[in-house]
This record gives sequence, structure tokens and C-alpha cells, in this order.
Amino acid sequence: MASVEVVILKNKRMKLARVERDYSQEGLAEAVGVTRQTIGMIEAGSYNPSLNLCVAICKALGKTLNDLFWEEAQL
Repeated sequence: MASVEVVILKNKRMKLARVERDYSQEGLAEAVGVTRQTIGMIEAGSYNPSLNLCVAICKALGKTLNDLFWEEAQL
């Protein structure tokens, strides 16, 4: 899988988890202590969050790092 495809899949997983939890970008941003723009940039693939931010997002969304951010192994 190309690296661009991996980024898109990760971002879609995060957005899907956010929507499933009924969070707006603003609501998730408030929950993890960043701006709405930061959440939007992560979902757009134009911002690479720190590990601490990834963990905070996972906690807020009830997901693991593997669920949202881990790259799938290539076969």
C-alpha cells in the first residue's frame, strides 16, 4: 500500500470514530485541548500529531492507537 493511501486510511478511521462518538471537530478539539483547525488538519492528512495528542484522541474516542493510527502491514 502506498504511503499516501495509508495516511488517507488513518485519517478516515479517525473521522469515522469521531462521527460514531457524535463529536464535531470542535467537540473533539475541546476534549483533547487543541483547536478545531488541528483536528481538521489531522483528518485532512496535513498535520502529523504528536504521540501525546494521538493518545488523547484515542482516549476521547474510546479507541486504541492501533485502531486509529497504526499502519497496516504490507503483504
